[in-house]
Amino acid sequence: MTAPKNLFSYPRYRPDYQAPAPFLPMSRAEMDKLGWDSCDVILVTGDAYIDHPSFGMALIGRLLERQGFRVGIISQPDWQSAEPFRALGKPNLYFGITAGNMDSMINRYTSDRKIRSEDAYTPNGEPNKRPDRALTVYAQRAREAYPGVNIVIGSIEASLRRIAHYDYWSDKVRRSVLLDSKADILLFGNAERALVELTQRIAAGESIKTIRDLRGTAFVVPADWKPAEGWAEANSTRIDTPGRVEPHPDPYEMKSKEPASCGSDNQAAGKPIEQPVRIMSREERQAALKEQRNKTVVRLPSYDEVKDDPVMYAHASRVFHLESNPGNARALVQAHGDRDVWLNPPPLPLAMEEMDGVYDASYARAPHPSYGKARIPAWEMIRFSVNIMRGCFGGCTFCSITEHEGRIIQSRSEPSILREIELIRDKTKGFTGTISDLGGPTANMYRLACKDKKIEESCRRLSCVYPTICSNLNTDHSKLIQLYRKARAIPGIKKILVSSGLRYDLAVRSPEYVKELVTHHVGGLLKIAPEHSEDGPLSKMMKPGMGAYYKFKELFEKYSKEAGKEQYLIPYFIAAHPGTTDEDMLNLALWLKQNNFRLDQVQTFLPTPMALATAMYHGRKNPLHKVTADSETVDTPRTGKIRRLHKALLRYHDPENWDIIREALHRMGRSDLIGNGPGHLVPRYSPPPGLAASERRRETPSPEQLAKKFGQNRPRPGAAVERKPYPVKTTTRSGRQKPGRK
Repeated sequence: MTAPKNLFSYPRYRPDYQAPAPFLPMSRAEMDKLGWDSCDVILVTGDAYIDHPSFGMALIGRLLERQGFRVGIISQPDWQSAEPFRALGKPNLYFGITAGNMDSMINRYTSDRKIRSEDAYTPNGEPNKRPDRALTVYAQRAREAYPGVNIVIGSIEASLRRIAHYDYWSDKVRRSVLLDSKADILLFGNAERALVELTQRIAAGESIKTIRDLRGTAFVVPADWKPAEGWAEANSTRIDTPGRVEPHPDPYEMKSKEPASCGSDNQAAGKPIEQPVRIMSREERQAALKEQRNKTVVRLPSYDEVKDDPVMYAHASRVFHLESNPGNARALVQAHGDRDVWLNPPPLPLAMEEMDGVYDASYARAPHPSYGKARIPAWEMIRFSVNIMRGCFGGCTFCSITEHEGRIIQSRSEPSILREIELIRDKTKGFTGTISDLGGPTANMYRLACKDKKIEESCRRLSCVYPTICSNLNTDHSKLIQLYRKARAIPGIKKILVSSGLRYDLAVRSPEYVKELVTHHVGGLLKIAPEHSEDGPLSKMMKPGMGAYYKFKELFEKYSKEAGKEQYLIPYFIAAHPGTTDEDMLNLALWLKQNNFRLDQVQTFLPTPMALATAMYHGRKNPLHKVTADSETVDTPRTGKIRRLHKALLRYHDPENWDIIREALHRMGRSDLIGNGPGHLVPRYSPPPGLAASERRRETPSPEQLAKKFGQNRPRPGAAVERKPYPVKTTTRSGRQKPGRK
């Protein structure tokens, strides 16, 4: 890859020195205090404005501010009219529209399509402060407020919906959000590079409609549009096998054949002319292939094809994910009627010094003062945590990290991370000495990468750790161990916890890391995510088998004992994931009972736009392999009854679930699991309704304990609790913001 221009090498748009604003302005009065008559860029977001790098609008706002642009923020506007979008006036350059840190549909609805009772990104957790499909609604209202204004859309909602995608909430394939929002350009993934260059070029007078060469951008063009002469188009049906993007030319071919331009006395007209060709060196071959790849666009099946054909949808999903490595990805194009949605290759990862510059900006590290004393759950969750990296090379099929942040790990430097810990200690109100999380999308991928940059740039694997950990992957945790030790040594720091999702199959490669983690950074409970016990669903998730879990559990218990600490592993599991049968869920329930796990928080699979598992859910085809009409069919729990059963089996101990489990056991021929003995899964009878609330609040006993104490009059505990989304520094699985999950 050609080295990209440094993020901070551009000249300041406004060269006169300007001290960073205490907060980016959200009102005309604040603009007046800053001496601004207008904003260059106005960011519209579905979240409350919290000036902290874990929140997208603050991160990109401060980045643009450092480039010399005046940036204002419109937070959670009333979308019923265009008037709130005029609050800061017309932006000089563009409106930057985001739905917020989460996809708005995931933010508002549970996996059962029920409206959530709380919005973690809103003051006091108030729900319904953003519309469904907020990106589209906000963009349309901004255009209504100021016709002709430039509209730039971004955030995870834009990333997940940049091409035709299955939408779980409407149960249909929707077209690219570019068409519905009528935006001028879409920025996907980690968009700092594209954002800065786009803004600088618009500020220099270039029309947004002519900026078509930025990596990490998507736009709508006429069907016959090409960026320049010499571009070729590849049909996606011929390139959906992992491996080299193009076949190598034969280096020993000594002759090339070219048609003659005309006939001659000693040559028949049209007869090929044989010309000698010198043998190409390896470097020359690679350069030729790279040039060919850089001028090739892959045509995906059209929107009209994928919306009516689940097989073609699964195929398009497979091709899309195979073209996700910034080192070798080609441009993609997908027809929507008589227009094309064109996607340039993904953005190039930020270098460490660029990551430091993004996170070292002058953040207020607090919610905007206009919220007063309102409690914002997302802020409460994240205020004492530090993000150390981005991305994940795990490739879990249900996770949205690949579509948004990619598989290349981008890490901050050790000094930058330690400085932020000191800032929390010195400036964040309420800090008592405990850092609640030192991690990111994953706890232990900090500074891990391919051993060879050239191999990394040519790789097309969907995961570096599935089905086995790649031999080219560096799994050395020593730099992370060193970071932990230096962070603990900072004066005033009493405890540093690690709450981000842990890749335990990587951790067991470094027993020293597990010892360091267990001895110093676990607060009694460590949450990890095996997701399932059975090979069938695990193979569709691209998750390791239970062997890695048992190895980690052994190390965890060994080092906890050596440290003299009583600590426990808390596993997370997914119900109703594609590839899961009723028998798989029953076996998982029996495993939970055998291991004395009684889960309070459980998760039913939620199909997020563009995830590989979503393609399985929608089309019942497996995009992890070549997709044809006759290829593998994936068992997919889709009906509400089956999904409820699978969720109920995760909470086999809850009397509210016993009726549905008993019915299923009879149907499956497993009535032997019904009874009041220790070898049974559920008792023969359910408790009577109407017990006191105090009874419902008691810790749920086992079926055999209930039988012994109450006979048929068993207490009735509370209902199952769904795992709720809560914030971290970066996007995690299923489009959510969850620090404890991977």
